[in-house]
Amino acid sequence: MSAQPPIDRLSGLLERFRVRAQLHHSGTLCRLTHFDASEGFAYLHVLRRGWLEVSHPHARDLPNAMRFDEPTLLLYPRPRTHRFSDTPRDGADLTCARLSFEGGAENPLARALPPLVALPLARVPGLEPALGLLFAETDRVRCGQRLLADRLFEVVVLQLLRWLLDHPQEAGVRPGLIAGLSDPRLARALVAMHDAPGEPWTLERMAERAGMSRTAFANAFRERVGQPPADYLGDWRMALAQSRLRDGRPVKLLAEELGYANPSALSRAFVARVGMSPRDWLARMAESGRVET
Repeated sequence: MSAQPPIDRLSGLLERFRVRAQLHHSGTLCRLTHFDASEGFAYLHVLRRGWLEVSHPHARDLPNAMRFDEPTLLLYPRPRTHRFSDTPRDGADLTCARLSFEGGAENPLARALPPLVALPLARVPGLEPALGLLFAETDRVRCGQRLLADRLFEVVVLQLLRWLLDHPQEAGVRPGLIAGLSDPRLARALVAMHDAPGEPWTLERMAERAGMSRTAFANAFRERVGQPPADYLGDWRMALAQSRLRDGRPVKLLAEELGYANPSALSRAFVARVGMSPRDWLARMAESGRVET
């Protein structure tokens, strides 16, 4: 039997939940820099050269202090308070971007990543050309500099995500979406659900996509993704529903698109998972300024 063709594990996710970057800083560090979680941003920092100490005040799931003395990439996929400090002799040279994961707390990729990914640049093949272009843009002001730097940061994020899918254990990835997509068999079922969320995905049909028996698939899925396949599918549909509602899509059309029998069925599922109706949720998002009215 011929080998199955490779699949694209990321495009379906990133087309529905964009990651946007905005250049935040480039140059030497001014002794102490504070990044506050209350601002609501994720961050990508690239330590180009020098010595850097990172601290995480009051964090329980991250080391209180970390030190880096080689070119390193640091990704905080969710808002997390962190502080940088260097020394006058070894002043750190950094290029940093604020990241916005579309959907915020509901973004499937942001939820699946560790609170911090810290990797020496040499560990991630393919980063050097993109970083070379990025540094060339940030080293001197030119027309369109900020726009191009933002896009190059997004390329770096994509390359990092590719690496994480192939090296989940090295990155400390726990059970979840990234771990599931790193398994070639489970990835086929996950990508199929991502691409066609409205299809009638029975356990048997998911297992068939993965090329596994129902029992083996269900056990492997729970172990790698951390929840049963049906629960994951429900969460994926709800994440899409929230994203589409923000864009102004009516519940009636969403029900058809996401595989619910009617708008009432979608509303009931929404209340069960989110804790409020789509109308109330939209009103709350509008009050917080996270959706246009």
